Amino acid sequence: MMQWATIFQKENLEMWRNFKWIWFPISFMLLGVSEPLSVYYMPQIIDSLGGMPEGTVIEIPTPSAPEILFQSISQFNTIGLLIIVLASMGLISGERKSGVAELILVKPVSYLAYITAKWASALLLVWVSFFIGLIASWYYVLILFDKIPLDDLFRAFVVYGLWLTFVLTITIFFNAFFKSPGVVGFISLATVIVLSIITGALSHWLQWSPVQLSSYTGELLVSGELPDGTWGAIILSVCSILVLLAVSIVVFRKKELA
Repeated sequence: MMQWATIFQKENLEMWRNFKWIWFPISFMLLGVSEPLSVYYMPQIIDSLGGMPEGTVIEIPTPSAPEILFQSISQFNTIGLLIIVLASMGLISGERKSGVAELILVKPVSYLAYITAKWASALLLVWVSFFIGLIASWYYVLILFDKIPLDDLFRAFVVYGLWLTFVLTITIFFNAFFKSPGVVGFISLATVIVLSIITGALSHWLQWSPVQLSSYTGELLVSGELPDGTWGAIILSVCSILVLLAVSIVVFRKKELA
């Protein structure tokens, strides 16, 4: 346990030195506030563009507060996922490539502690950043449009946070396979995209897919109730995360011992 805590603290300290604890939450906060601000000021933006014939009236229906908040979360599902993959693609592969991992593992450090501590430190950064971004979006939706119940906000935070955890774990999984951070980032993004396409095309048969957690979050915010299949997707996501971590440890041990 002492080994795990030491590696965990070392990773957090390194992320402070790399300013990840600064730019990562700021990025998510900007993503969170961009949608409610753009929707609220869209009529003024259109008017400022000019070029419309005199007397032209453009009526843009205003989305509901839950819909706007989900649109903000959709920003996390595109740019946010890209940020997560880019920030974590060298978490292990970078140290393997530079030889730092060998120096650490020469000491009596278990592979389990090494992998899980790095995963936990990155996970803490992701969850804190997502929380800041979600709260910022919720605040602007509250003052510009309408209120959203806090219990719905909390459940959406947990459900979508689990999807972000799954994406992060995929990146950690490929970190154990490859030494090149660029390869890790490309394959991780490709895997997420392929899973999203397959799940979207076969959504009726893949209701328990972890990818569905994103759409379930939107349905939860709009209806206030957990959609059918949410608990199945949650359970499958948790099991997949545990399996990916376990396989990552086994693969990493074999490659390092080789």
